[in-house]
Amino acid sequence: MKRVLNTLYVMSQGAYLKKEGEAIAIRVAGEIKLRVPIISIGSVVCFGDALISPSLMGHCTRCGVTISFMSAYGRFLARVEGPTTGNVLLRREQYRISDERRRSAIIARPIVAAKIANCRSVILRALRDHGEQMKAEEATRASNELKWRVDAALGECDLDRLRGIEGDAARIYFDVFDDLIIAQKADFSFRDRNRRPPLDRVNALLSFVYTMLYHDLRSALETTGLDPAVGFLHRDRPGRMSLALDLMEEFRPFIAERLVLSLINLKQIDQKDLSVSESGAVLLSEAGRKTVVSAYQKRKQDSIVHPFLGEEMHVGIVLQTQALLLARHIRGDIDGYPAFIWK
Repeated sequence: MKRVLNTLYVMSQGAYLKKEGEAIAIRVAGEIKLRVPIISIGSVVCFGDALISPSLMGHCTRCGVTISFMSAYGRFLARVEGPTTGNVLLRREQYRISDERRRSAIIARPIVAAKIANCRSVILRALRDHGEQMKAEEATRASNELKWRVDAALGECDLDRLRGIEGDAARIYFDVFDDLIIAQKADFSFRDRNRRPPLDRVNALLSFVYTMLYHDLRSALETTGLDPAVGFLHRDRPGRMSLALDLMEEFRPFIAERLVLSLINLKQIDQKDLSVSESGAVLLSEAGRKTVVSAYQKRKQDSIVHPFLGEEMHVGIVLQTQALLLARHIRGDIDGYPAFIWK
């Protein structure tokens, strides 16, 4: 499971990746810049203008290493992977549950409740660390409102009602998100969540980190044997990995939003790392992408105690662990799905 921590991100434009023995060699401007043993890599993500030799592609698929291609600014383009793995009986049961709205809701409830609880934890952590620099009264009120929505999400509600609770909680949370930004306020302000394309610097950062998290969760689900395209909260849509989006809900606050807040508040990234295109979209520069990717990789190396298993593990391993726990529930090995709640 340690390989799930290791994603090789290639951001140098014009890079060429080739196979050298059992290693990946990365050449830029005619010079080998890096060699990485394939056995230590779980996946490769290439941004922008990067090429991969056919022999390396073939070897990666045989070794279970997935290759993803993104635009220079993080939009998913394509994916190369080997044969589908996993127990067909597990996937058949996954499809049966997804076809039944009642059973889907049973799995979706703890996911939504965990997302709301983790949003609340982000606010409470900010109040604890920076309460004197924030609008503490508004943040406290938002925290209290989110608390009872956690209980509502765990109640006997159907999928439509559950989505309504989730949407209401997201509105409350993002209404105070700008207050959690305590540095560089002139350059990083947040009014609301927007995407495709992001129209401000905060949303550009959020979208970029969400893309990396989505990639990692999709890989974790495939490794576990589940079909990442068939979800319970998010319904089927061509080209969408709905189950990966389901699991993302638990981790958006804990990984993505906390990471973006830290990058801004600690001034690890600034306005020079982002630019506005002619269309109005805000885009990360190559230097900005490298900063965010490095911070994301370091975040995955942080250690926490898993709230359900009680074991200390890296954050990157938690993603894989949640996919395994979901698979165990679908197989009937455990009674319910223990969603990740940050404590």
